[in-house]
Amino acid sequence: MSLPKMTRLLSRRPPASIQQQQLLPSILVPGRTLIQSEYRRPGKPRDNEPPWQKIKFDLSKGLEGVKKHFTLLKNEFTGRWVGPEGKPIIQHMLEQNRVVWEFRGPESLQQWTLSSDREIGGQSEIYMKLGRNSTTCLLYGTLCSTPPRDGETRYSGYCTARSKQPLASFDRKKHHDWSSFNCLHLRIRGDGRPWMVNIATETYFSHQKDDIYNYFMYTRGGPYWQDVKIPFSKFFLTHRGRIQDDQHPLWLDKINTIGFTLGDNADGPFQLEIDFIGVCKDYAHTEEFAYEKYKRNPEV
Repeated sequence: MSLPKMTRLLSRRPPASIQQQQLLPSILVPGRTLIQSEYRRPGKPRDNEPPWQKIKFDLSKGLEGVKKHFTLLKNEFTGRWVGPEGKPIIQHMLEQNRVVWEFRGPESLQQWTLSSDREIGGQSEIYMKLGRNSTTCLLYGTLCSTPPRDGETRYSGYCTARSKQPLASFDRKKHHDWSSFNCLHLRIRGDGRPWMVNIATETYFSHQKDDIYNYFMYTRGGPYWQDVKIPFSKFFLTHRGRIQDDQHPLWLDKINTIGFTLGDNADGPFQLEIDFIGVCKDYAHTEEFAYEKYKRNPEV
């Protein structure tokens, strides 16, 4: 090959920076992507409004917030002198059952948020109200698995109820500490549909914010109440609905939220009545984790 032809071929090669960008995606793609953005429905414009323009300044609400947060801060300091979570240490050590969520009034419903596939253009609906005598919570609605006609979404049909993140003074994150218990205890009355129980814990890195622990809850249907106990060792790790290969036990002292998801592809009405949601200590259950854990550096 002559020297002019070789010069022309070398001049057609892209710069080193472009070659590096072409190689990086194939090298840096692990089991999950490093940078993820929030879901945006196809066709929906981006929200380019600066965050400071969304702040609404109100003097009266500001004074109420200051009073509220200083009251919470005072309760935090006084509660620590009594014991863990404001209870005497002997009571905390001997505690075998704890009711975390119960529904005894309209204010208890404010601790939950509802969502469905309507956020992506679906047709499912979910509602929450108090049951008879205002002592239970009733989740009801209609499930529809027809996907939206946006040209991109292929699957649809889910309804979810999730507890809100508990907050301490000045909107600091507060976690549920269930390290003294090993089972989730629920008293429910359903219509025979299977539900998914979701538990979200605190994570180390921002790309793990969609990590959730799941397990199945099968309702019997009929007029009778059902006591359900699910060991925490049975919950498996998922990321955006996909089961992960790297499984590890639930982080019980950093629990953020709990939720219930229905998505069984059975179109039609549904309902789930909940009396209480709590945790308990079952001394007969000694299993630490039900699934295989991969060791990167196994002992020889």
